[in-house]
Amino acid sequence: MDLRRRISTLFTALLLVFSGTLCAQPFPSKPIRFIVPYPPGGTIDVMARAIAPEMSVLWNQPVVVENIGGAGSVIGTERAAAAPPDGHTLLLTVNPTVVGNRFLFKKLPYDPDKSIVPVTMLAQGGQFIFAHPAFPANTLRELVELARREPGKIPYASFGNGSQPQLLFETIGKRENVRLLHVPYKGIAQATTAVVAGEVQLCVASAAQAGALIKAGKLKALAVASERRATGFTDIPTVAEAGYPYALASVWLGVFAPGGMTPALIDRLQRDFASVARRPDFVERHITGRGFELVANTPAAFAAAIRAETELAGEMVRAANIQAE
Repeated sequence: MDLRRRISTLFTALLLVFSGTLCAQPFPSKPIRFIVPYPPGGTIDVMARAIAPEMSVLWNQPVVVENIGGAGSVIGTERAAAAPPDGHTLLLTVNPTVVGNRFLFKKLPYDPDKSIVPVTMLAQGGQFIFAHPAFPANTLRELVELARREPGKIPYASFGNGSQPQLLFETIGKRENVRLLHVPYKGIAQATTAVVAGEVQLCVASAAQAGALIKAGKLKALAVASERRATGFTDIPTVAEAGYPYALASVWLGVFAPGGMTPALIDRLQRDFASVARRPDFVERHITGRGFELVANTPAAFAAAIRAETELAGEMVRAANIQAE
């Protein structure tokens, strides 16, 4: 009996050592998934596909971008939150996932403050307020005056209830006592295409999404919804210069990890992403070249930025009279 006990004890000890060795495997030890919770073609998808091959070289592992769109980024985010917190599944997303969605859904399948944790905000930029080239207004002030003369007749595109275009235009509408017509689309790429085609007259999007079309004359920028003019688009006035300083809408591109990840691994991921994002050639081609500003901040700074934006978003949601569903 004693011999059996000793054998059993030895087997258990060996099993624990083996399990501990597996748990302590260094990152990365297998291919990495970047989940983008939106359809292909949007701002964050473009960034994910730009940085994925760079991270693959750095980590010496394949990095695969996986688009899991639907329900305003909820489906893909839930999938990322459920992944093991070992660094091999990461979420690359934009503001609504952790800011807007908390106001739009009565019950989210993930906690935006706990189920996923901030790693780093890669870049940030003001959104452009743009129109079809034939739209009669050339400035934001002219748009407001036109909307006052034609209430409810000027259609604008959004990418769903509570998305930034709706929040921005409805906030302007409430503040200026004008009314625009909301036309939702499935994604920002589709919404932008709708303006180019003349199906609707207005939308809001980042430089990555709309910048090339603005430069090509296929879209007309009325203003940039930030406190300072956009890099590479210094001829486009800010909303404050137009007389509407409250009409702010920025987009940031951020990396998140599943909740429960160790602080040491989060810091390692932040340093790795920052080392690529701050490289001059990457900045020029994929950040400032697309109208963004480099951020690459710490997890703590990213979390603080999310808290501040959440407070502002709550005011805009109330202004737009959007009810959680």
